[in-house]
Amino acid sequence: MRTPSRHSCKPALVLAGLLLTPFLQAQDRWTLDPSGGILWTVQPGAAHHDHIEMSGRRVSYILNYGVEADGHLTLRRQIVFPLLRTIPNDTHASLIYTFGEDAMPRLLIEGREASGESTLSIHHQGIMTVRSAYSRPRKILLTRTLFPSTTGQFVLERLTLKNESAQSVKVELERTEKTARTNPERGVYGEYVIESRTLDAGERSLKPGESTTFTVAFTGRKASDPEPRIDPAAEENARRQLVASYLSQLVLETPDPVLNTAFGFAKIRTTESIYETKGGLMHGPGGGSYYAAIWANDQAEYADPFFPFLGDPAGNESAINSFRLFARYMNPDYKPIPSSIIAEGASYWNGAGDRGDMAMIAYGAARFALAYGDRKTAEELWPLIEWSLEYCNRKVNEDGVVASDSDELEGRFPAGKANLNTSSLYYDALNSAAMLGRDLDRDKALLASYEERARLIRAAIGNYFGANVEGFETYRYYDGNTVLRAWICTPLAMGIFDRSKGTIEALFSPRLWTQDGLASQAGDKTFWDRATLYALRGVLAAGETQRAMSFLSNYSKRRLLGEHVPYPVEAWPEGGQRHLAAESALYCRVYTEGLFGIRPSGLRAFTLTPRLPAGWLGMQLKNVRAFGHSFDIRVKREGEKQRVDVVSGGRMIFSRLLSGGEAASVEFTE
Repeated sequence: MRTPSRHSCKPALVLAGLLLTPFLQAQDRWTLDPSGGILWTVQPGAAHHDHIEMSGRRVSYILNYGVEADGHLTLRRQIVFPLLRTIPNDTHASLIYTFGEDAMPRLLIEGREASGESTLSIHHQGIMTVRSAYSRPRKILLTRTLFPSTTGQFVLERLTLKNESAQSVKVELERTEKTARTNPERGVYGEYVIESRTLDAGERSLKPGESTTFTVAFTGRKASDPEPRIDPAAEENARRQLVASYLSQLVLETPDPVLNTAFGFAKIRTTESIYETKGGLMHGPGGGSYYAAIWANDQAEYADPFFPFLGDPAGNESAINSFRLFARYMNPDYKPIPSSIIAEGASYWNGAGDRGDMAMIAYGAARFALAYGDRKTAEELWPLIEWSLEYCNRKVNEDGVVASDSDELEGRFPAGKANLNTSSLYYDALNSAAMLGRDLDRDKALLASYEERARLIRAAIGNYFGANVEGFETYRYYDGNTVLRAWICTPLAMGIFDRSKGTIEALFSPRLWTQDGLASQAGDKTFWDRATLYALRGVLAAGETQRAMSFLSNYSKRRLLGEHVPYPVEAWPEGGQRHLAAESALYCRVYTEGLFGIRPSGLRAFTLTPRLPAGWLGMQLKNVRAFGHSFDIRVKREGEKQRVDVVSGGRMIFSRLLSGGEAASVEFTE
């Protein structure tokens, strides 16, 4: 089945008046909250609108929210049901329904409709909390708590009313129900029922200082299924526990609270966006378009290599499942594996041809297998890795680089017949496969051939792509390319530093760097965060720590505390800066692979090249879950050097004094 491009359709996302451009100047609308979240304390008179996505196993919640100049709150809820498939059952066939204010029940105070709402603050940390006040006819504080169910096909909004007046007051949330039934001919599973309803309507009396909570549910289901039985308090507790579990693993501790918090938030967005499909757990980008499906770039290349470090069971299972789904398309004729497996695993999309997908898959599968540290899983993934590498080998052209039809931008910008990104990924995949193969006792001649191919492709990358572009000694992205491109950063992230000086100068030059990160192409307004995050990771790996940290700090502050928060985004102007999930995984990898320099080298081994920024006395990654172990990495400045300790199970397994940029090998012996 052919479906529209992964990035070609206009998003269903309703921006509710939001205008996101790379020229916005306002900064720090939000502040860090002591709880670990972020807080917008609303100032009277200034309108502002934004959107955020939150996800559960069977639902995703794109909330367009804003505060008007008079202080009242506006909410528009776009709810995605990835498992309620529509016809045609293609990439974008998740049932989506938008609920406006007409779906909400009236709030009555002393029998009269509440009026004069003044929004006080909005708080994010995996759950959105909005505090408002009503002054007429009594002083009432309203706290809205908004979140998706962790396991059900519904979204909840809990309204807690507190009487802050000196008198008893009667409050009432009216019983309101809105039901829509879809045409059964447009549903893979027939008719669907979408509802909004008050779960616990009625009038209640509050003494001064007392509180009460009502709940409104937004649900979707097959017509043949019963209405869900919902315990609002249990659902809220489950969501809070899930968020807490993400935050408790792979904890970043640095002297910069903005970086620590942005890292924590990125873990939430990365890991919540996993859907329980008939094809197994599938990590999905989201954004109102991309669910119950996987891609060779978003999942195999971006997110899957990160999941072992976090140690979330669902994340690891979704990664393994993605490689199983891709492996179904291996064939003896070496026809390309599709770019995307869609519709809960039932079909595929390959509308852009070979985007370098086999290099993406080989790279991601080999890195995941190494970091996951489980021999049985590695044995299962090995045939896919070997097949994908052989596919790439057969695509090596007369110039020694890998030919592909396009790249992950699918024709938005020229990529020629062979692009820098594909060959760079192939280089890293060969190195990882050689390391993995040794632990799996694979044929030594095969592994030697991988090492030789890696040597040859690295040389070919320099010979074929190395060029002076716009005055910088860097890379041309393809034959004939004369304009700087964002993806010249890829070799740095793969450990190729031969042309690092000129490349880093080009990346941070005004020709490419904007206040939103890298422009996709010099002179163009388009940006994609994925390239920016690759660049920051690569520049750190290349040892330009201070330059990278300056740009990382500004980027993180803008994404976490600026005008559109709290996660890395997909792109602009296309997509309206949606909070696609894999970009958050790439943000986390800036730290694990860039700042700490972790490079998997075996099922129980890795190299470590920490880059402690000047002015920092130390940094830590705590509760890392990789290579079959849970461990902490502690880096502490000692004079001109840095003490690096790795502690596992309360036992010091590695401790060395390293010079800046010095690599060390760490191996678990148990």
